[in-house]
Amino acid sequence: MVGKHQWLRVVSIVMEIFHLRYFVAVAENLSFSRAARQLHMATSPLSQRIRDLERELGMTLLERDSHNVELTEAGRHLLPTAKDVVHRFDDIPWRMRQAVGSSTPTVSIGVAPGLHSRVRDRLIRLERRCAQDFRIKRWPANTDELVRSVSRGELAMALVHLPVHASSLGIVEVAREPLGAVLPRAEFGDHTSVSLDELTDHSYVVPAPATAPLYFEQLEKRLDNAGIKKRIHLSTGDYSAVSELVANGSAFAISMLDPESGMHKYRTDEQIVLPFEDFSPALATGLIWRLDRAAEGCELREPVEEAKGTLPDR
Repeated sequence: MVGKHQWLRVVSIVMEIFHLRYFVAVAENLSFSRAARQLHMATSPLSQRIRDLERELGMTLLERDSHNVELTEAGRHLLPTAKDVVHRFDDIPWRMRQAVGSSTPTVSIGVAPGLHSRVRDRLIRLERRCAQDFRIKRWPANTDELVRSVSRGELAMALVHLPVHASSLGIVEVAREPLGAVLPRAEFGDHTSVSLDELTDHSYVVPAPATAPLYFEQLEKRLDNAGIKKRIHLSTGDYSAVSELVANGSAFAISMLDPESGMHKYRTDEQIVLPFEDFSPALATGLIWRLDRAAEGCELREPVEEAKGTLPDR
């Protein structure tokens, strides 16, 4: 039987792991709001957990004010150790699978939504080329979730929307897609392109936070600088909701311009996608993997090299 003090010790270890995970997220982002979004939690409890860790260690790890977050000397010393502990903890499942797995290994590849058909075609080609050596399984999720899963060793690789900022990951761009304005056909059906000046009276439909690539934050700043101030914020990840709002009129969204893009299945005859006249946004898709798992002699070396040779545009 496990005694009371042993249970308390187990709980303490679990809490320490989470404390370190929270600290690493804030330290790498240098932002409580970005770290909270990455961790799928509110900012206030995240800040409290960091203070709990500082209190337990007896030192300040982060200097923060209303605008900036900076690592203290203690925080800079803790960060590499904390990252190592979190990585080792997260590595337990895949290391166990590697130790007692089947003779034909399974390589799990994450897939972000809206990948272009040419990237999907090359993924199928990769699966066929490598069928004798390993079996590929796909795992759909948004980019933030896929970055976490690859970082924790839950996935071998992932196809995600760039940019991605993580020093432990290898990244190679595999495709770049031009973006255009999704507009109501009733208003813009006679256009072949659209300028930002024509959209200053329209509302920009902002994707739900959990679904939008980080690049869309940069796009929103560009729209704001162009005088496009009105917003409609979505709370659902249902991409068809964007089409419905645009169809109502006086609203627009930004999405892939190429008709072969997977996102066009959400369009109806009431919308039209036009290129911008005065800027050229493009969304990059990248392959990511854990650098330490694909180093020379490591278990993902061959799968990653095959993927790097098959998936990128040539």
